[in-house]
Amino acid sequence: MTTASASESAAGGTGTVRSLIPARLDRLPWTRFHWSIVVGLGVAWILDGLEIQIVAANGYADTLHLSATQVGLVGTTYLVGQVVGSLYFGWLSDRLGRRRLFILTLAIYLIGSGVAGFAFSLWFLLIFRFIAGAGIGGEYAAINSAIDELIPSHYRGRVDIAINGTYWAGAALGAAASIPLFNPDVISQDWGWRIGFWIGPVLGLFIIYLRRHIPESPRWLITHGRAEQAERTIDEIEQRVESTGGRLERVDDSAAIELKPIEYVPFRTIVGVLFRKYPKRTLTAAAMMITQSFLYNAIFFTYALVLQNFYDIPRDHTPYFLFPFAAGNLIGPLVLGHLFDTIGRRKMIFATYGLSGLVLLVSAFFFHAGALTATTQTIFWCVAFFFASAGASSAYLTVSETFPLELRAQAISYFFSLAQIFGSIAPALYGALIGDGSQRGPLTIGYIIGAVIMILGGVIAIIFGTDAERKSLETVSEPLSLVGVRNG
Repeated sequence: MTTASASESAAGGTGTVRSLIPARLDRLPWTRFHWSIVVGLGVAWILDGLEIQIVAANGYADTLHLSATQVGLVGTTYLVGQVVGSLYFGWLSDRLGRRRLFILTLAIYLIGSGVAGFAFSLWFLLIFRFIAGAGIGGEYAAINSAIDELIPSHYRGRVDIAINGTYWAGAALGAAASIPLFNPDVISQDWGWRIGFWIGPVLGLFIIYLRRHIPESPRWLITHGRAEQAERTIDEIEQRVESTGGRLERVDDSAAIELKPIEYVPFRTIVGVLFRKYPKRTLTAAAMMITQSFLYNAIFFTYALVLQNFYDIPRDHTPYFLFPFAAGNLIGPLVLGHLFDTIGRRKMIFATYGLSGLVLLVSAFFFHAGALTATTQTIFWCVAFFFASAGASSAYLTVSETFPLELRAQAISYFFSLAQIFGSIAPALYGALIGDGSQRGPLTIGYIIGAVIMILGGVIAIIFGTDAERKSLETVSEPLSLVGVRNG
């Protein structure tokens, strides 16, 4: 299997560790072990999509006697919780490990969303929506890190992109659930929205059981000086792979890397990495995250208003239009994901961002001319976000794989938070552009702006992006703890 142990102390008492762990992980064949990671960790995006859709349905408004402003405050509180949770738990993930955090953050979400279902007043609901958001925000940082560090390099792109795209499976599930849950003829008005808040926690309880069997990232362990635990973990992973029929190729000793473990990365070092060592990567990551967040929030949070004000679709019928919209968003990453590993990251990012912008641009002119119906408008959205969803998912992949392991989760949290801040502007802006639906000009300009912003994100990626396809994470971005590569 290997010519030397996975990890061993370097001679001379220098405190360095020599490791074959990255090479051993990247040469693994795809087996049931990797599917367990996909299922166990990928649910975070399904839960977020479910939460957003349930909150958007706001069935609790009448029961708790909330005004439109207070309903908006509930949504904002959830998003603020995501930002705070992402920043705090991202920092903890780099300090304490991926596994501890993806268990902890899911538990926090379960408590926040579950208890929110018992809300009896606005203040109570706000507190636990914040807690649920913090849990989901922490999930984004810890889980993207864990996925990229455990998945072999040949599959990393398609897996990460597909998992991020499952947000829309959650949104579709939330839309489907909202139809009976918020119909007073089916379920009591006071119970429907409460049950909606409990759907996610019920799913989460099952997922917590699955996550108990997902190991800590051996890459994280080795960079934090836990060589023996890292070696035991990689041995167990290889045994699980072989037990399910996977054939392991020999890893040559020349693939070993030498590290000097570090427990903590000072903030000034992080700033230096982001703005001095990798300024182009920082620009690319920021551009991709901000542009996709702005476009998604602009369209997703106002699609129902567009259908109601411009196409006279009754409010209770708008959830039906979400299903094809969600389907396009879900299918895009699943169909296009593997191309990010074969054609390449930069080319596919440029293509997906650019095509989504072009389709939206064309739809803007048809919309302004009054040539669209609710159905054809939804078709345009489906096509545009078939590409945009794959592109948006690749934004998370780009942030995760192009920065050093020791600050990976924090980098994700910074760019996620930045995207949320800019994205939060879009719903209010586009809501104002929609108005009462009497004029199409303002929203047409809004669609054109959104399209141009998305295309710009793709252009920045093709110019400044990183060719990370099928490469080891340590090749794409050297660990801060790297001392050197030792040949045989």
